Amino acid sequence: MASMSAYYTSSSAAGPRKPLGKSSPLANSFSLIEYDRDLRFLIMDCPTNNTIALYLKEFARLNVTDVVRVCEPTYLRERLETHGVRVHDLPFKDGDVPPSTVLKQWLELVNERLCDAVSESAAQPVPKTIAVHCVAGLGRAPVLVAVALIEKGMDPLDSIEHVRHKRRGAFNNRQITYLADQYKRTAASKHAKIRASPLNSTASPHASASPAGSGTAVPAIAPKSFFRKMFGSSSH
Repeated sequence: MASMSAYYTSSSAAGPRKPLGKSSPLANSFSLIEYDRDLRFLIMDCPTNNTIALYLKEFARLNVTDVVRVCEPTYLRERLETHGVRVHDLPFKDGDVPPSTVLKQWLELVNERLCDAVSESAAQPVPKTIAVHCVAGLGRAPVLVAVALIEKGMDPLDSIEHVRHKRRGAFNNRQITYLADQYKRTAASKHAKIRASPLNSTASPHASASPAGSGTAVPAIAPKSFFRKMFGSSSH
């Protein structure tokens, strides 16, 4: 049986990431995470004013509507806004976990874009995409995406595994502990009806799902985490 130590990181944890597409010069910098049939997340490293043109080209292809910056700005937001991409600054300390103010704004954005995506799904052949980045895209940005998956109903450890499957080396030990043992879903999320999606299929609780266009299989999402199997509760 796998132990919690399997989720903790070491200095050699990072490795090659799953390519997004061989034709893209940013293939190894981008990680697409499916959230819903109408919405997905793009975890990436931070652009600069010198590289932003490359990112904009990919944003258009992936239907990126918003970019969330959780680090200090490294490019002019106007470079994106003139192309119809909204920029949201939600910075917090490198290596840390998001404060409540950041979580509130992040989840409000996710809910708003999901509502937009559902109403426009018939006219949107490509799902809406929210891009989120820190500096390397291995800590703060993946944490926000994992929180959104937990709010949708995914088990905390499954959310860690799912994000790491797409972006190897994501999360430090503090962030893993926060997601697995400290973060609590909001009351509204607990009582909300979770829509059917590749991440919430009722066909089989152990079935694997392959997000559209990913080219790779997603690990099976078990109904209970290793942590709960081993310790019986979320407090220890």
